[in-house]
Amino acid sequence: MKQKRGFTLFELLVSISIIGILIAISSVSFSAAQKKARDARRLEDMSSVSKAAESYYSLSNYVYPPSGVAGGSWTVGTETLLVFPSDPKSSVSPYGYIYRINVPVTGGYCACAYMENAANANSTNSSCNFVAGVKTHYCVRNQQ
Repeated sequence: MKQKRGFTLFELLVSISIIGILIAISSVSFSAAQKKARDARRLEDMSSVSKAAESYYSLSNYVYPPSGVAGGSWTVGTETLLVFPSDPKSSVSPYGYIYRINVPVTGGYCACAYMENAANANSTNSSCNFVAGVKTHYCVRNQQ
């Protein structure tokens, strides 16, 4: 009697299908984990910007850092308070950090980041608009 060794075509197709399904599931999970990590970085960056802006305010005769310093740094005297961070995904709209001073109503500053997960957002747009609606940005503003 002669015994055949190896797999049938059907067994190979089933194995390949199972492997393909597992890869698809893991790539979706990995993508969600990446989005969550980028949003966590954005939250931390906005916290750093807020702390640095308040330090700048107290060290520079009660004036906030100027607008439009993305990619630059905030320095008072010889002390660098912040090297302005960049978005972990891109600096192309809608991503990229926004910082401006002389914001209407508060007269202070506003710094915002676009969030990939709306659950992390607290503003409807990049103008520190903390009103009801679909939230897409996480913003911080002056405490003074």
